[in-house]
Amino acid sequence: MSLLTALFPRGMRRRWWLFRPIDALVAVWPAPRRKTGMVVVRMDGIGDMAMFRRALDHYPAAFGIDRKDITVLGCHSWKSLADVAFAGFRVVTIDEHAFEKKWLYRLKIALWIRRQGFQTAVCDIFMRKVMTADSLVWMSRAPKRIVCRPFITERTRREYAWYLAKATRVIDTGPYPTHEGVRHFTFLSEIAGRLFRAEVPALHWRTVPRGLPGGPYVVMNFGSNEPGRRWPFDGFLALARRCLESGFRVVFVGARQEAFAKPRIAALNHPDAIDTIGDLSLPELMDVLKRAACVVTNDTGPGHLALGVGTPTVLIAGGGHFGSFVPYPEPIRPAGAVFLSRPMECYHCLWVCPKRTLPQDPFPCVKEVTVDEAWDGMRRALKRVPADYGLSV
Repeated sequence: MSLLTALFPRGMRRRWWLFRPIDALVAVWPAPRRKTGMVVVRMDGIGDMAMFRRALDHYPAAFGIDRKDITVLGCHSWKSLADVAFAGFRVVTIDEHAFEKKWLYRLKIALWIRRQGFQTAVCDIFMRKVMTADSLVWMSRAPKRIVCRPFITERTRREYAWYLAKATRVIDTGPYPTHEGVRHFTFLSEIAGRLFRAEVPALHWRTVPRGLPGGPYVVMNFGSNEPGRRWPFDGFLALARRCLESGFRVVFVGARQEAFAKPRIAALNHPDAIDTIGDLSLPELMDVLKRAACVVTNDTGPGHLALGVGTPTVLIAGGGHFGSFVPYPEPIRPAGAVFLSRPMECYHCLWVCPKRTLPQDPFPCVKEVTVDEAWDGMRRALKRVPADYGLSV
């Protein structure tokens, strides 16, 4: 590669050029001469964090480093879980959206990571944002920069090529759609030169969670950032009625954007239909999920949190990148996990669905899951983790 090509590569998006001066500033910014410790870049959502957490416990052995010398660089979205879920590790979180868009904020974070003087920077996220995760690895200027080979499209090919060329090691963790939970352990095996068998994803959480007192309850997590991944709310209501008739309490959880459901929950007119929408912090939600008899959920972060804390969970998933995140493959499937979807020939559309009319419509592979299938999924989930509730399900 010529100097001119290195300085002025072709095919980069406008945003790449906008942030290019930051790279130049970071390159000349003073940093500690003695390099120590490791930064693990985890610029991903709550569900991805939950699937990764088990693998992190093996980083000290795989990399030959003390746990206290590992810094996890994560997202504000799960910051409130870090003290408990990442006990023993140093966790620093940033606003990933601001980092992707705001020049001054990006410069601030770039200079921070440069000044840390990390010896090693690591990122094993397969489906990642090149301008976020790969930029942070490069900005660290760590002598060892180790990444996995990412999912590359034509739109991102040139930018990935530029950043991957700056890595000191690129590890292939398998073809698409290998499950993320398997990829993490493939990455560890390549690092250590010995086999790390993939493990069931699990999250450290309070042994005695706080939460809702009283009898057993089922959690309905009906929200999602992507409207297409939402099983119709009518299905959740119908399932809630069956749970109430069977003697379970039903707890509806969600963020403020799910407030549209409040009148319909009230219309159930049942003392055991509990509306917590907009009321729970993320740690409080974790407590509620961990104490639940069962969780019924869309393919979204809280669903993976429920699986991570070992609660019997029915997760209704679409086929956008089927197998990459859900369903979990059998060797790492949590004991009470049931995954439901409607198989279709258009799976792996990467959520560019050709079969829905409006952007707010659910994907057909999600919508066509029936209430009977969800009810049967609940029964199977509860049987996989036996408990005597004294109720008929």
